[in-house]
Amino acid sequence: MDIYTLETSRFRLRVTPQSAAILSFDDLDGGREILRAYQENTGWHPGESALFPMLPVANRVRDNRFRLGEREVCLPDSSLDPMFFLHGDGWLQRWQLQDLSVNHIALGLRVQHDCGFDYSALLVYRLSDEGLTAHLTLRHCGTEPMLYGVGFHPFFAKTSQTQIQFFSSGYWPEGEKHLPLSWQRNMPDDIDFSCAKVPDSVWMNHGYSGWNGVAHLVTPHQSTVTIRSSVPYLMLFQMPNEPFICLEPQSHPVDAHNMEGQPGLVLLGKGENMELVMGIEVSYA
Repeated sequence: MDIYTLETSRFRLRVTPQSAAILSFDDLDGGREILRAYQENTGWHPGESALFPMLPVANRVRDNRFRLGEREVCLPDSSLDPMFFLHGDGWLQRWQLQDLSVNHIALGLRVQHDCGFDYSALLVYRLSDEGLTAHLTLRHCGTEPMLYGVGFHPFFAKTSQTQIQFFSSGYWPEGEKHLPLSWQRNMPDDIDFSCAKVPDSVWMNHGYSGWNGVAHLVTPHQSTVTIRSSVPYLMLFQMPNEPFICLEPQSHPVDAHNMEGQPGLVLLGKGENMELVMGIEVSYA
C-alpha cells in the first residue's frame, strides 16, 4: 500500500490512494490521535481507516434502487455489502495521485456505471496550523443527468470522558437494515447533543437534520476538536465500548433517494459539479 505523509509543526497526516483514505491524523503538540488510526496488521478494509469519502451516494438506499423521473435506477452491487451500494464506491477504488506537497495531497478518480453514475472526482486534503481541510469535488461526465450525493466518514478518537455537542432540528431513528424510520422533531435526551454530554456507550446510528454545520468534541485536559461543514445533515455512528465516534457530514440524509423531494441530492447534467468541504480544527482552551 502506498502511503503519503503530510506534516506541519503541529500535525501529521497519513494518506493512501487506496480508497482515498486517511490512515491517521495526529496532534503532535498534544501527543494524541485526532482520528482513530488504522491498524496496519489487521489487513486492509476501508472501514478500518481513519476517514474515507462517500460518493456518489452516502450511506444506504432502500432496496438499492430509486426513481429518477420516469425511470427506475438500480444501483450496483457492492463488494463489501450484500444488500446495498453502501457509501457508494469511492471508498472501494484506488485513486490516482494528482498533486503532492509537504502539507497537501490531491487524489483523482474516474468511474462509470451502467445505472447512470458517470463521474470524475478530486479530493484534496490540506493541513494548516489550525487543522485539516478535506475538499471533495464531483463532476458528472455522462450525457444523461444523474442524481448525486456525497459525504465524509471520519472516525474521531474519544475517551470515556469525551463530550459531544452540536445543534439540530430533528432526527431519523434507525430502523431495520440500518435504514431510517420517520423523521422526528422531538429527540430523546440520550441522543440530543444540543448541550455537551458524554454519549452513552451503546450502539448509535442516527441521522440529524437542520445541523448548523458545527460540532465539537471536548475531552478534559486535551485539545478541543471542532468539525465544520456547510451541509445541513450529520450522521452519528458509534459502537459500544469502542474508542471512536463518527460524526459524518453528508449532503443528504440516508435514503433521501426515496424520500419526498429527494432532499439534499443534486441532479447534475454533463460537466456540472457538486462540492463538499469539511474542516477539522484542533484548539486549546
